[in-house]
Amino acid sequence: MTESSTLPLHPQHAGLSQGLAALGLSVPEATQAQLLAYLDLLGRWNKVYNLTAVRRPEEMLVQHLLDCLAVVTPMARALAALPAPRILDVGSGGGLPGVVLAILHPQWQVACVDTVGKKASFIRQVAAELGLKNLQALHARVETLEGPGYDMITSRAFASLQDFVSLTTHLLAPAGVWCAMKARLTDDEKSAVAAEVFHVEHLNVPQLDAERCLVWMRPR
Repeated sequence: MTESSTLPLHPQHAGLSQGLAALGLSVPEATQAQLLAYLDLLGRWNKVYNLTAVRRPEEMLVQHLLDCLAVVTPMARALAALPAPRILDVGSGGGLPGVVLAILHPQWQVACVDTVGKKASFIRQVAAELGLKNLQALHARVETLEGPGYDMITSRAFASLQDFVSLTTHLLAPAGVWCAMKARLTDDEKSAVAAEVFHVEHLNVPQLDAERCLVWMRPR
């Protein structure tokens, strides 16, 4: 018996593996270990800094990790032509989905912006401990950011779509897209957005009995 085989598995390892299989994601064990290490960090910091209302590790696995892992394949499809796409995660909170995207795709350059300093500090700590050189934390209001445009701007539970678009239009690359994670999109919210909603992609999150979708938008 090898030394590594005697090590106990992470309590959420089986749930993560099953979720990845259900999503059709082939993820190396080392990358799965990074995801679980991130889950542990989120749980530890949450006890002090209240990063999320979800407390139990098994619920964090489903409601946070698997929820964000469900968007990886659609996003990868949209960014396939770009060797090192720039992605901005707005109102990232504890790094969702930004940290998950950075772990799964080391070639993606991911910036997580949040107005709360402790949340930005947490993401910096995650980047340092997990060796994610492609992950950046920004403590700022998104409307004050400057710099080169992003190929994809995403968000998860950040305000309304109209606010999301209006606050980030200046940061979108010429051929860039917005990709918002939502529970559902109402006709009223869709009609209020000053952008073209060109696709609403429904998602199935393993072990989660709730509606989820990606709302894809581009400038009119």
